Amino acid sequence: MFTGIVEETGKVVSFEERDNAWRLILEAHEVTRDLQMGDSVAVNGCCLTAVAFAENRIEFDLLEESKRLTSIGAVGVGGKVNLERALLPSTRMGGHFVSGHVDGTGVIEAIEPRGKDFFFRIKPAMENLRYIVHKGCITVDGISLTVAEVDESGFAIWLIPHTMEVTNLHTKKVGDLVNLEYDLIAKYVEKLFAPK
Repeated sequence: MFTGIVEETGKVVSFEERDNAWRLILEAHEVTRDLQMGDSVAVNGCCLTAVAFAENRIEFDLLEESKRLTSIGAVGVGGKVNLERALLPSTRMGGHFVSGHVDGTGVIEAIEPRGKDFFFRIKPAMENLRYIVHKGCITVDGISLTVAEVDESGFAIWLIPHTMEVTNLHTKKVGDLVNLEYDLIAKYVEKLFAPK
C-alpha cells in the first residue's frame, strides 16, 4: 500500500528482456536507504518487488502483464520515474490509499501553464471513466491527485509548481502515456453493488 506522495524521481538505467522476466534497473538515492530484498516500491505507481539493489541502484523484474498495462516500457533509458516506498504504520497519510495495481494508461492531451499552476488534460480508456469523479482521487504515474474536471472524453488535474518540480511530470509532453490507478473505493463499491 502506498500514499501517492512521491519520495524521489529515479532514472532508468536499462529495461531489457531476460530469459525469465523483463528486468528494470533504476538509479535512485532516497528509496535505496534501508531497502530490503523483496520490498515493494511504486515505480510510476506500479508496485514492483526489489530483486537486487546496491547503493543508488535498484533492480526489478516485471511480469508481462505489468509491461502490457503500464507505461514503464515507454519511459526509455535516462527517463525519469516517480518512486515511493511502501507505507509504514507510522507514516502520515498525506495522499490517498494507492494499491500500486495500475489499471491502465492514459494519454496526455494538454499541458498548459496557467498563472502559477499547471493544467493537465488526460484521456483514459473510456470504459474507466465511470471510476473518475469531480474532486475525487486519482493516481497519475504514482502521484495522488484530485480530479479537477471530468467529462465524457477525459479528465483534468491541476498541479502546483512543487508537484511539477519533485515528480516526473515536468518531463512529460502532449501524447505521452501515464499510468492510472482509479479510486479503490469506487471499484469496491461497483463490485459490491453489481447485479448478481
